Amino acid sequence: MDNAVFQVTIFLYIAATAGFLINIITLKKAAAKAANAFLYAAFGSHGLAIALRMFMAGHTPLVTMHESLSFFAWCMVGAYLLMQAMKKIKSLGAFVTPLALVVMVASSLQTKKILPLSPALQSIWLPIHAVICLAAYAIFALAFCAAVMYLMQERQIKGKHLGAIFRRLPSLENLDTMIGRCLGIGFPLLTVGIITGSIWAENAWGSYWSWDPKETWSLITWFFYAALLHQRLTVGWRGKKAAIMTVLAFGVLIFTFLGVNLLIPSEHSYVTNFQ
Repeated sequence: MDNAVFQVTIFLYIAATAGFLINIITLKKAAAKAANAFLYAAFGSHGLAIALRMFMAGHTPLVTMHESLSFFAWCMVGAYLLMQAMKKIKSLGAFVTPLALVVMVASSLQTKKILPLSPALQSIWLPIHAVICLAAYAIFALAFCAAVMYLMQERQIKGKHLGAIFRRLPSLENLDTMIGRCLGIGFPLLTVGIITGSIWAENAWGSYWSWDPKETWSLITWFFYAALLHQRLTVGWRGKKAAIMTVLAFGVLIFTFLGVNLLIPSEHSYVTNFQ
């Protein structure tokens, strides 16, 4: 049942993505309204799919690659909808929704088999740690999208080729503010995620930190975002350099999230873990 709802959800994300892209190309308000309606429907359907899988599995569905990618996309869309309700930056949907769709397609390509929990995963720290980390990843994804928008806008202004896209994107100041706020929310979440992961590791394996590849890259990711946030808060680092660093930091995060599991032997390889 959850697979059927999951497939419906992907279709709704496709419709929402099409609506947002049509809106940003044509500026037709009807397309934006339709896109929002489809996205809210997709978010609700997605939440139902996750709830059904949780009921069928008997545990929080954050164990396999399919489950973690799906939950990441859901958090991303939820964070965007919340931001849209607060700031009304609808053009961000043309960047966030396609990214969420790509993640959902990637999730759909993974095995959907429900796996029994290993002893190490039979812990209350599984939902706490995983949800906090994925929420942080989702916020950083919004910062990434805003940074891409910033670089596109800045290039148009610098080249004095103020084409159609210029009228469709928020100002550089608004985008920079959005990036800063996302970093300010995502970084504390990431910090708490790493701390809860360490507590979980001590309970499961008797050690808070073992310099496993996953743990090492998590720390690298933390330092990347710490440096970026420090520069913004202490020396007022803004503009193009900050946007580029935000994009690079998200690349490091994605490698930590996915690349380490796929490419580097790790104690965490049996599950998409968020240490």
